[in-house]
Amino acid sequence: MSWLEAERSELAAERILDAAGALFVERGVDGPGMDEVARAAGCSRATLYRYFENRQALIHAFAHREARSITAQVAQATARATAEVSDPRRRVVEAVLACLAAVRERHHLTAWYAGDSTLLREVLRDSPLIRGTAESYLASGEEDPDLADWVLRIILSFLTEPGEDAEAERRLLERFLPVPR
Repeated sequence: MSWLEAERSELAAERILDAAGALFVERGVDGPGMDEVARAAGCSRATLYRYFENRQALIHAFAHREARSITAQVAQATARATAEVSDPRRRVVEAVLACLAAVRERHHLTAWYAGDSTLLREVLRDSPLIRGTAESYLASGEEDPDLADWVLRIILSFLTEPGEDAEAERRLLERFLPVPR
């Protein structure tokens, strides 16, 4: 495959993910089927299936694209907030707060955590990208496989049931967020 073909392929996949994202906003994550996504993207079903083997692969690809963007934003915010402080707890609190802010400012993601979307829980549980990012913020020399899962659950909890304001969320995180060992 030439570089031009690879670039076109990437653009086609992005266009499909953009169309899926717009449908998720309009109809919820559980709503649109593959036919509807193909129509919205302006491609055939065969083209859609060339890029995404099934609906689950499409949903995971969309979530991973958003997660990569959010991860970059969180890394930048965390670097600024903790540049002078080496306290691991503060680093994790700042990362969680930055993650919440990044997700909330992406209004097209509201359908992922509004109501009872089990897909978000599934993606958080199964995504090596998201789990790896959480684990990197919690790295302390010792591995604790449950800690990343717990922090992701805390993030999901704040998304589905926000605190009364940002300070209330910060206070709860500073008080109750588990400390990396």
